[in-house]
Amino acid sequence: MALKTRFTETFGVEHPIVQGGMQWVGRAELVAAVANAGGLGFITALTQPTPDKLREEIARCRALTDKPFGVNLTILPSITPPPYAEYRQAIIDSGVKIVETAGNKPQEHVDAFKAHGVKVLHKCTSVRHGLSAERMGVDGISIDGFECAGHPGEDDVPGLVLIPAAADRIKIPMIASGGFGDARGLVAALALGADGINMGTRFMATAESPIHENIKRQIVANDERATDLIFRTMHNTARVAKNGISQQVVALERQGAAFEDVRELVAGARGRVVYETGDPEHGIWSAGQVQGLIHDAPTCAELIGRIVREAEEIIRGRLAGMLAGV
Repeated sequence: MALKTRFTETFGVEHPIVQGGMQWVGRAELVAAVANAGGLGFITALTQPTPDKLREEIARCRALTDKPFGVNLTILPSITPPPYAEYRQAIIDSGVKIVETAGNKPQEHVDAFKAHGVKVLHKCTSVRHGLSAERMGVDGISIDGFECAGHPGEDDVPGLVLIPAAADRIKIPMIASGGFGDARGLVAALALGADGINMGTRFMATAESPIHENIKRQIVANDERATDLIFRTMHNTARVAKNGISQQVVALERQGAAFEDVRELVAGARGRVVYETGDPEHGIWSAGQVQGLIHDAPTCAELIGRIVREAEEIIRGRLAGMLAGV
């Protein structure tokens, strides 16, 4: 079965399942595996050290799949920002036709992508930001509930409320993100008014995910309580896997620490080493509450196939069965 939604029709993919951008994780082998399984995967642009390296990664992905895939470009405030316009140009020059934007005020990037016939899916964490993105002219939004890994925003609204609240007001296709990892989540998201789901942590625990096997095993072993919220006091909340370093950061924040006091603990380079060497205590790394629903590390084809098959069973079986007396 293929679930046909506004998202699959607008973005030209078989299944309403997205693997969003993930720093250090969104590489060609994972993205191509998701694409070959009928989902939509995104290469993470800023994982690549230069725009030219991004061009190479896009070419590597294209050699692994003939299905649609996209690139994530996250725009974050920074003292020394990366050359966003050059990364954007590399995406356009490479002929990529789908981009996931995230972060601050992407209007300039949205305009440039749209001028070159690129479809834009914008990631946001609130209804007001979703409406703003809709006004900017994006083709769809991905809305992150409080359960998500990474930055859930500062409103603390979980998906069960956020998704239908957004669906009530947003007219373009919408993907639900944060806490999704199986068929039950997909069916629930569709019932709440979304047109598909985005999964990050779930795709980290797959055969093709380019992170160390120890970290995949850690995700499988963890339960839904195994995350910490850091940077709360700095109004830049991030949900990360709970470990000794995240606990240290939380403790320092309680004592009034500023970012400078935790900078070395939370350095992105240390998080990268976690994924490369398999030491889950080496640095801060992203994971969502959905860890409690992850019990294996299948191939992307097995995972997506299972989700679609079980979603059909839920819709045709359990839910339809409740209508038997009507």
